[in-house]
Order: sequence, then C-alpha cells, then structure tokens
Amino acid sequence: MKYIKLSTSFNFGEVVSVIIASVILPFLPETPIQLLVEGLLYDFGQLTLPFDNVDNDYLKKPRKFNIKSLKNFMLFMGPLSSLFDLIVFAILLCFFKLNDAATFQTIWFSYSIVSNLLGMHIIRTAKLPFIESNAHKFVYASSFLLAVIGVIIPFTWFGGLIGLVPIPSMYLPIIILVPILYCFVALIAKKIYMKKFGEWI
Repeated sequence: MKYIKLSTSFNFGEVVSVIIASVILPFLPETPIQLLVEGLLYDFGQLTLPFDNVDNDYLKKPRKFNIKSLKNFMLFMGPLSSLFDLIVFAILLCFFKLNDAATFQTIWFSYSIVSNLLGMHIIRTAKLPFIESNAHKFVYASSFLLAVIGVIIPFTWFGGLIGLVPIPSMYLPIIILVPILYCFVALIAKKIYMKKFGEWI
C-alpha cells in the first residue's frame, strides 16, 4: 500500500504538472527520455520499501485493499506535489527569467527526484518521520544515494546524452530548499487528510 499510494499520488501530480507546463511553456518541461530516467531512479528508491519498518499501530487489525482510499489519497496528495512543481516553474520563469529549455528541464529533473525521495519519507508513515517512525536503513540509504545521483547526473556524460546540462550554482538552492518546504506543508496536509478520512496509508 505504501508503494501504490506513493506511486499514484506522485505520478498523478507529475502528470498534472506536465500538462500545465506544456500549456504555459514554449518548450517541453522535460523530454520523454528525461521523464523515463527520472521515474526509473525514483522507482529504484521505492524498491527498498518491502524492507521498510511498519508502524505497530498499522498492524493492530487486518487491512483490505481499498480502491476508494487509493483514489482519495491520489486526488489529495497528487495536486499538492503538483503545486510545488508549479512553484518551481514560477521561480524559474518569474524570478530568474529562465528561458533556456535545457537548463529548465535539468533543474526540474533533479528537483523532482530529490522532492519525491524526500516526500516518500513523509508519506510512508502516519507518524512524524525521522522522529516517531524510522524507515529501514535500506530505505534511508537508497533515498540519500539516489537523491545525490539525481543532482550529479546533469554533470556527467550520461546527463548530456539525455539532454541535461550542468546546473549553475545559483539554481541549486531550489533543488534543496523547495523539497524541504514541500515536506513541511505535506506534514500539515497529512494531519488534515487523517482528520478528514480517518486513515493514512
């Protein structure tokens, strides 16, 4: 359920972001190959979820696969992640006046990987992550490693092969600070969701 809800919510949010960005931008926000590589890296991070620790509260009663619960989660958390994608777009377009397609695509590529991997720790538990509920060491290790890889790839030959370019240092805070802001907002959204629907994962 962690994997399914994570995947559907983030993927739904990214689809919304791509559609909106494709309307307002004179170029693709990311090329198909960039989206595929980004998704592959994020999926590698999710592959460690079967090793993850499960909160004791969640194990107190049997759980059923609930399509309605999945839909509610996707429609609630998906647009939230999309909102922060749009914040990144607005910063790049309005503040930095960035109109170079390759640089824009690269920033969103790295941001999306870092944001999704960090957001995974907010979503994986109904409790406060890192404090009240700790993930398995494999989950922590893969999240950190893949987030670093997501930032480094644009500086490698492989990054150039898929159309990425080295990220100028002035844009790096976006890739780090916006995902952290997303996590704080997601924690608030989690409390609202649990109050409204009486569940989380």
